[in-house]
Amino acid sequence: MSEITYLEAIREGMREEMLRDGNVFCIGEDIGTYGGAFRVTQGFLQEFGRPRILDTPLSESAILGASVGAAIMGLRPVAEMQFADFVANGFNMLVNFAAKAHYRWGAKVPMVVRLPSGGGTRGGPFHATNPEAWFARVPGLKVVCPATVRDAKGLIKSAIRDDNPVLYFEHKFLYRRLKDTLEGEVLVPIGRARVAREGRHVSLITYGSMVYHGMNVALELASEGVEVEVIDLRSLVPLDEETVLESVRKTNRVVVCHEDTKTGGFGGEIAARIAEKAFEHLDAPVRRLGAKDTPVPHAPQLEDAFAPQPADIKKALLETVAY
Repeated sequence: MSEITYLEAIREGMREEMLRDGNVFCIGEDIGTYGGAFRVTQGFLQEFGRPRILDTPLSESAILGASVGAAIMGLRPVAEMQFADFVANGFNMLVNFAAKAHYRWGAKVPMVVRLPSGGGTRGGPFHATNPEAWFARVPGLKVVCPATVRDAKGLIKSAIRDDNPVLYFEHKFLYRRLKDTLEGEVLVPIGRARVAREGRHVSLITYGSMVYHGMNVALELASEGVEVEVIDLRSLVPLDEETVLESVRKTNRVVVCHEDTKTGGFGGEIAARIAEKAFEHLDAPVRRLGAKDTPVPHAPQLEDAFAPQPADIKKALLETVAY
């Protein structure tokens, strides 16, 4: 078995589901002949042909509206937003149609929206945001954020099989940095967190690219005698609350970290649930790390100052342990 990247794992998972189920099709801008903005669907047009690979005009609202209609009629669309930022143009289709169809009349809406998100690639204010918190508060939508090669494949397959609309946030920084060897069927259940690393001194609750940085920091701190437990949420909605609370009860100290802005970011929800349900287990205040409340800068030095860096994570963990 050869190693595959995070990006290739997404492609492999989608391809397997398209071969398994003829109702699965892909829709988006330049996903056919061009193979997608990041080449995730490269070769799909030649293998599956049209209409299972649909190139669309530059209209996210049309892409998502067509996907909602197709899903309600029994198909399983996988819609690509070239960058997660552009989902704002189709916001209404997701929050007022996809999310509410089942509640209104019991309709299944089995659609996936692929959202290449996040910074670290110097994409600037229109190509590097993390808008997951916009949707995590909308009843009817599921939100997943894979942080490993295995989860990239396993969660895209589970998302395609799900009868609900699933927003799949794939982090561009991880596309070609992560490699792994996968064998056999890989399915990762939506709504179950992963203990990425066992620890006893402090818990780091995170997801997406911050898992990558957090694990590196945890390994560095282990050499200094600090054992960090890293919890990879994997799924924001539904949230595996119990795994988070179990870790809090174990270490009694918590740092919550994400790349999204600190104000209104999903870390606030995590901190609130810990305060409500595990306050008596805390030996230190919950620390939250998030990006600054500005658009994503384009200049490398400014983007590094904008988003949490490994040094920031290390500092927060050490301060929490020392409290």
